[in-house]
Amino acid sequence: MDFNEFSLIYPTPETRKRHDDGTEVPDIDLFTLQELGLLEVFDLKNGDLSEFFTTSPEVMRYRMATFDDMLSCPELTDMLNRLVPVLNDIMELRRLEADSGDPNDYLSSITEIELYVSSIRVLHEGLTNVKEKLKSPAFTSLATLVTELAESEYYKDLNSKLEELTQRVREIKSVTIGVNLDAQLRPSSAGVLSINSESFKSGDVLDKILRLNFKNDNYTCIANLVPFGKKQSENQKMALSLAFNSAINDIYKSSLRSWKKIVQTYVLENTEFLLNLMPEFEFLVRGTQMLDALKKRGCPLIIPDIRPMEERAFTATELYNPCVALKIEDEIVPNDIAFDKNAAIYVLTGPNRGGKSVITCAIGLSQVMLQLGMYVPAKEAAISPVDGIYTHFPTGAEDTIDKGRLGEECARLGEIFDCVTANSLVLLDESLSSTGSYEASYIAAEVLSGLAHVGCRCLFSTHLHELAAEIDNINRRSLANGGVAIDTLVAGIEGEGKRSFRITRAKPDGKSYARDIAESYGLTYENILKRVEDTENT
Repeated sequence: MDFNEFSLIYPTPETRKRHDDGTEVPDIDLFTLQELGLLEVFDLKNGDLSEFFTTSPEVMRYRMATFDDMLSCPELTDMLNRLVPVLNDIMELRRLEADSGDPNDYLSSITEIELYVSSIRVLHEGLTNVKEKLKSPAFTSLATLVTELAESEYYKDLNSKLEELTQRVREIKSVTIGVNLDAQLRPSSAGVLSINSESFKSGDVLDKILRLNFKNDNYTCIANLVPFGKKQSENQKMALSLAFNSAINDIYKSSLRSWKKIVQTYVLENTEFLLNLMPEFEFLVRGTQMLDALKKRGCPLIIPDIRPMEERAFTATELYNPCVALKIEDEIVPNDIAFDKNAAIYVLTGPNRGGKSVITCAIGLSQVMLQLGMYVPAKEAAISPVDGIYTHFPTGAEDTIDKGRLGEECARLGEIFDCVTANSLVLLDESLSSTGSYEASYIAAEVLSGLAHVGCRCLFSTHLHELAAEIDNINRRSLANGGVAIDTLVAGIEGEGKRSFRITRAKPDGKSYARDIAESYGLTYENILKRVEDTENT
């Protein structure tokens, strides 16, 4: 296999090509990921998380096997964490070379070869130590490639010559320079007299006379050493550094010229293969850290049954929100959810802080994690890929100057209909909360009818209990026009208004939730009477 075609997250060059040309990339943007809370967990430095999404079951299964190896072998994460700084150094070195514009910087060539050898050593040692544990096609293939590189005669010869040359170059401790002066004692020209393996020391003439010891004193100066760059501008410092490097390059040119060719062919080609993998390394490490943290917390993770996209399946048992699970110490309450022929769209109602937003995000996150090729946060799951995830959550940052808040909400909802298909997932959380219940329920009913006509999966979490009561009427209209069915979910309440965080497929009782809210603020008739009496008695 061509090294540059290898990938830890794409099983074949063809699957990578289909991803690069957009054929198998769902519409899941950074704004959606931010609303779901996943950007904070990953915090990628070398790429956008949205770049890693796929609709290909083949790619998802390949990645799940890769994550399985990383979870089973923590040494792999340690290896990649040690490798990435070395690769960053190579990238920085190339940037500096490009900025300097010097095509004959032979010393930088040696440094790049050293870094390349170091990166192969880290990979070879790390993979050799866990080779017997590896099961994924990605890491077993990488181990084979790296072994091929590290045990090749060319690489061994490279190491041998590198050790010889670097020893000669790295033993340089000082340079003796001869400087000619003009009539005003200003430097007019200079040249290197010698390259030394010892460092110069500060001193003065009087000190030498008093000690009466001139033996082996060639490296003691007759004056104090002046720190490099003292009282010099940045341009002067750069000029002096370039002069030194140029002198050393000239002296070692005959020995190092052939090395420049090696860097331009063998080393450049093979470091490029590793540099191209850096975003994959970071994605895999961040994803593994998230999955490992969930495992340590005792949260279930499952390799889901990946169903065909056209099946539009989403069934999960004991589904939970992984971002919430990583933030709180309390017990996580899982829930079952199933989009099916009896309900491709749900309207979820319930009390404030009853778990409506949590389950809405949990559905989105499970879909996102599937299409990143990660395990899914549930005990069991059968899920189809989607061609896009479209969200409308209250942000508090809508541009309301021209349209007003309701107008802005409607505009954002309208944009979803420009993109959504029957194979999409739509998540609406407290949409249309900026207006009265009558107006909001009317608009929401129109939106739900439109989504039902499209046939997509959707969860609408809302405070609009009047809307839930109108589902039968909405269904009659949408089903008559070939739309999918809509049903209701309820975030439950236990005795005395305590939230259970259980989501059940049931008809809502809006009055009980209104009473719950009233009680939480002391606004029931009984509470109001008591407060009035207490006020009168004080």
